[in-house]
Amino acid sequence: MSAVTAAGPFRWLVQLWAVVVKEVRQTVQDKRIMALIVIAPFLQLVLLGFAIDLDVDQVPTIVVDMDRTPESRHAVAALMADGSLTAVGTAGSPSDADAALDRGDAAVVLIVPEGYARDLARGEPTQVQVLLDGTDPTRSGIAGGAAVRYFGEQGFSLAKQRLAAVAPDVQISAIDVRSRLAYNPSLSTPIYMVPGIAGMLLLIITTIVTAMGLSREREVGTLEQIRVTPLPTAVLMLGKVLPFVAVGLFDVTLALTAGVYIFDVPIRGSMLDFYIVTSLFLLTTVGVGLFLAAVSKTQQQAFVGAFLFILPAILLSGTMTPIHAMPDWMQPMTLLNPLRFYLEAIRAILLKGASLSDVPVQTAALLVYGLLILGFASLLFRKRLD
Repeated sequence: MSAVTAAGPFRWLVQLWAVVVKEVRQTVQDKRIMALIVIAPFLQLVLLGFAIDLDVDQVPTIVVDMDRTPESRHAVAALMADGSLTAVGTAGSPSDADAALDRGDAAVVLIVPEGYARDLARGEPTQVQVLLDGTDPTRSGIAGGAAVRYFGEQGFSLAKQRLAAVAPDVQISAIDVRSRLAYNPSLSTPIYMVPGIAGMLLLIITTIVTAMGLSREREVGTLEQIRVTPLPTAVLMLGKVLPFVAVGLFDVTLALTAGVYIFDVPIRGSMLDFYIVTSLFLLTTVGVGLFLAAVSKTQQQAFVGAFLFILPAILLSGTMTPIHAMPDWMQPMTLLNPLRFYLEAIRAILLKGASLSDVPVQTAALLVYGLLILGFASLLFRKRLD
């Protein structure tokens, strides 16, 4: 009796291993899938890591100095000193500068009016005009803010000097603000973006590979041939899903390794917690791929279905833009997106050194979404097989 009981689980494991080995061999023999699994994630991470740069500096600026005094030249040089703006040329009149702005030769035009130094010496108000190219709101906002901040500080400094000369006993109250940057002191864009890109690539690759791999077998009739064998449906499904989970873990490890050695992304948290969260997220991506394979008759249909799922998931995840910057009516929709919770969790683990107890909401959401999606997809796929 005990021998029969022991033979049951052993036979189940042998069958599962056979399906996994068959799936791995079939995947390795497909050069397109192997390129998508191994080469594409690394290249995309490197390209996106270098291409996506949220730092705004060296904004091209044309200077129209109509005053031509040492004071005006000093003001222009001091404004350019921090690197936010970079002078790329001068113009003799505001109309010439406007033409350069229209041609795209510069994104900022700084106009110092005639009489600038004279008005400052007399203590009279003066104006400096800054023209901005509004086609890029982020760059224009930062460039305009840099100009306003500099001239505002200069105006306060001059007012303080004049007050001290007239009434030396009067003290001017001031608030000294000192900020300290935690987790990313250099404000490096890749440190923030690479975990997001890794999650995005994990979503794309595992969803597409799962959907197209299973759809291909349905298309060529391999699944129907397997169904005539005494192989249990649960073993068949588990054996086909496990290799794609392994693919996801391999790709995210590859992406994280590239992020650490190429972009200096820190790993402050537990790698065990990182892989636990990643495994929970893979329940969703593999489940979506399984669902698409169940409802698709061809690989082309599965690919289109994966694309229609992936694009909204990325846009609503906070990968590229913060969720709080989205319209109020759109923000609740992000709560239905597992990728959002995955990115929040891995950024907290990798960059802040958080543990699973620090991200309970994200972990619970990934578990619930993963079980629901994978469970529903498994039932549908099993129904189609039967």
